[in-house]
Amino acid sequence: MSLPSEYRKWRDEIQGYAREYGLDFFETIFELITYEEINYIASYGGFPIRYPHWRFGMQYEELSKSYAYGLSKIYEMVINNDPCYAYLMKSNQMVDQKLVMAHVYAHCDFFKNNMYFSKTNRKMMDIMANHATQIERHIDRYGAETVENFIDSCLSIENLIEPHSVFNQPVAVEDEKPTDPNGSLDFRFHSEKTYLESYINPPEILEQKRKEWQEKQEKSRKKIPPHPQQDVLAFLLTHAPLEQWQYDILSIIREEAYYFAPQGQTKIMNEGWATYWHSKIMTTRVLSDAEIIDYADHHSGTVAASPGQLNPYRLGVELFKDIEDRWNKGKFGKEYDECDDYWTKKNWDKKLGLGREKIFEVRKMVNDVMFIDAFLTPEFVSEHLLFTYQHNASTGYYEISDREFKVVKQKLLQGLTNWGQPFIFVEDGNFLNRGELLLRHRHEGIDLNIEEAQDTLKNIYTIWNRPVNLESILGEKKVRFIFDGKEHSVKNIG
Repeated sequence: MSLPSEYRKWRDEIQGYAREYGLDFFETIFELITYEEINYIASYGGFPIRYPHWRFGMQYEELSKSYAYGLSKIYEMVINNDPCYAYLMKSNQMVDQKLVMAHVYAHCDFFKNNMYFSKTNRKMMDIMANHATQIERHIDRYGAETVENFIDSCLSIENLIEPHSVFNQPVAVEDEKPTDPNGSLDFRFHSEKTYLESYINPPEILEQKRKEWQEKQEKSRKKIPPHPQQDVLAFLLTHAPLEQWQYDILSIIREEAYYFAPQGQTKIMNEGWATYWHSKIMTTRVLSDAEIIDYADHHSGTVAASPGQLNPYRLGVELFKDIEDRWNKGKFGKEYDECDDYWTKKNWDKKLGLGREKIFEVRKMVNDVMFIDAFLTPEFVSEHLLFTYQHNASTGYYEISDREFKVVKQKLLQGLTNWGQPFIFVEDGNFLNRGELLLRHRHEGIDLNIEEAQDTLKNIYTIWNRPVNLESILGEKKVRFIFDGKEHSVKNIG
C-alpha cells in the first residue's frame, strides 16, 4: 500500500536527518500494512513469498495469538536487500511510525556497511520468490508429504554451515614437482661443503622420508574430506547420493542459511545501532512536545531489562554509548589501562572527541563476538549489573551465580560464538571404509543435547542414506553416537 502524504513527509524528513548524521543506506521502501499482514510476513522471516512449509504456519499462529492476547507486538521489520524493504503497521500511532522509520534507516545503514553483510545477496526478495517456485514445482511432481519431509530433514541441519567461509579466497597451490633426478621430492639438508653430503643426507634417511611423504599423500587422497569440514551442508551437496530435486532443496536451504547467518552474528550490534540512532534522531530532531511521553514509554519498553534474559537492544545501545563516551574522553590505551586509581579513572577526560568516529568504525568492522570481546569492560559490567545465573535444583529457582567480570564476559562470548551451538565437523565420508559418515563435535564448552543430536543423526541419514556417526564427549568419556537407519546406539571409544 502506498504511504499517505503525512507518512511520506516524515519519511523524507527523517531520511534527511539520518544522512546528516552520517548514515549511509540503500534506497528504503516503506509499506503500510495491517497486523495480519505483518504477522504473515514476519512468519516468513520478513519476506512476502517463501516456499511452503508447516513451520511458517506455526510461526504465524504464534505471532497472531501473541498479538491477540497482548503479549507482543511487531513495531518494525526491515529486509536486507537493495532496495531495502520495511513495513509499518497501520494501527501504530504516528510517534511509533516516526520511531520505526528512524530505527529502520539505521538498520539499513548497518546492512550496507557492516563487513559481515558484505557477501550477502542484495536481491534476496527475488531469490526467495524463485526458491518458492522451484519447491512448488517439486511438490507438484513428487507430492507435498515427500517434499516436506525432506525439507524437515534439511532444516534440522541448516545451522551446520561455516559462515566465515564466504570471506575465504581460493589459494592457488602449485603442484609439487620432484627436484632430484630420481623424480622424488628434495628432502635434503643443503650445505656448501659437498664433502658433508653423505653425513647430513644419508641415502637411507632420504628414502624413508620419501616413503613417509608418499604414504601421507596417499592417505590424504583417500580421505574425504582431506581435512575436517565445518560446512556440513556443502559436504552433503557434493558427496551425498541425492536426486536432483533433493539437491535443489538442500541448495536452497543452504543459500538461505548463509543469507540469514550475518543477522545471527550481529544481533546485539545491529539492534543496538538502530536503537542508538532512533533515540538520537527522535530526541534531537523529530519529537514534538506532545509526543515525548509516548516516545519515552515505548523506547523504555524496547530497552527494558527482562529477568533472566539478555535484551540485545539494551546491551547493544548501552555498549555503543559507552564506546562513544570512552573515546570522547580518552578512556582507552596503555596509560588509562595501567591507572589503578578508581577516582582518577572515573573522572578521566582527555577531551579527544573521537567517540562518533569510533562507533562508525566499530559498526563497520566487527560482529557480536568481537564487539563483546574488545569493548566490554569491568566498569560496564559493574554499572549495568550484569551477572551469570544457574538453576538451583534444591529450590527450583534460577539464582545469581557470579558477578565476576571474566565469568560474565566468558558466558556472553560462549552464548554468541557459533550462535551458542556446538561446533560440528565432517571428519570422514568413508568411515571404516564402508561409506559411513563420521561427524565430530569439537567440544569447546558447549555440550550436546543428546536427544536433539540423535534426532539430527536420523535426519542426516535421510540425506546420506548410510549410517551416520557423531563423536563427542559425554561426561569425561569419548563416545560415538550412531544411527544405522533403524536404531540409535552409543559406543564408548576412550
